[in-house]
Amino acid sequence: MKKTFYSNGKLFIAGEYLVLDGADAFALPTKFGQDLVIENGNNTEIEWKSYDYDKHLWFEETISFDEFVNRPEIKVETVKSTLIDILHEAYILNPKFIDNSNGFKINTHLSFPRNWGLGTSSTLINNIAQWAEVNAFTLLNNSFGGSGYDIACAQNNTPVIYQIKNNIVKPVEFNPDYKDHIYFVYLNKKQNSKSAIYAYNNNKNHHLARSVAENNKITNAILHAKTLKEFASAVQRHEIHLSNILEMQTIKEAIFPDFNGVIKSLGAWGGDFVMVVSQENPKEYFNNKGYETILTYEEMIL
Repeated sequence: MKKTFYSNGKLFIAGEYLVLDGADAFALPTKFGQDLVIENGNNTEIEWKSYDYDKHLWFEETISFDEFVNRPEIKVETVKSTLIDILHEAYILNPKFIDNSNGFKINTHLSFPRNWGLGTSSTLINNIAQWAEVNAFTLLNNSFGGSGYDIACAQNNTPVIYQIKNNIVKPVEFNPDYKDHIYFVYLNKKQNSKSAIYAYNNNKNHHLARSVAENNKITNAILHAKTLKEFASAVQRHEIHLSNILEMQTIKEAIFPDFNGVIKSLGAWGGDFVMVVSQENPKEYFNNKGYETILTYEEMIL
């Protein structure tokens, strides 16, 4: 019997880093995501195959039930060891999900390139959680770690405000008239969320409560901006606010100082996608700088 699960990808629009300390996170699910297809197998093992957006097989492995039930000590982190860790934590939460099974054949399929950073891990974790019938936020926390906003996007087809305390997810409306002036540009490199979070935790200052309150105020302004000018202004305020906290240059200061518009990092600073707010189509500007992947709001957001 075949079972199929699907989860949305994500973009972190406002509240990055500070979400870990209770700030509101504003995030958008994407039209891109990942599915997980399960069929009956043999030999009390999982035959696992993962395919990229172009149907290229990028990961293939056979994992015995014993490997993830008892989980050997991990000396070197690999794709296989990470997968075993997720499956082990799912088993701890609900051992019954492999009861009466002779094994599984599992295929996963991404609809976006893995290096885009839209949630290869979070969509996998949410899909495994659906299969194992466990809480996806708990599974994320026990295995991969992170704030959980990406799980909120994986599970919802609308924009969300997310709070890490108690994993509160609030669907919100965000469909502005000016969305045709919002673009997403890939920076040609994938950012490591774990290392970025580590750096944030080492750098955050003693004025955290004030920083969280200011973040929530700006995030609310971004969400409820009536005009493109109001939206761009709020986005720029957010960049400056977080730049001061992280003691880092904004992405526009660092790479695109001559751009006529607003550019905002999304999620871990320094990689993956940025959001561009511009009166004119910025494709030519970014193409000339060597950035070929530029998506409109309509192309990217669910």
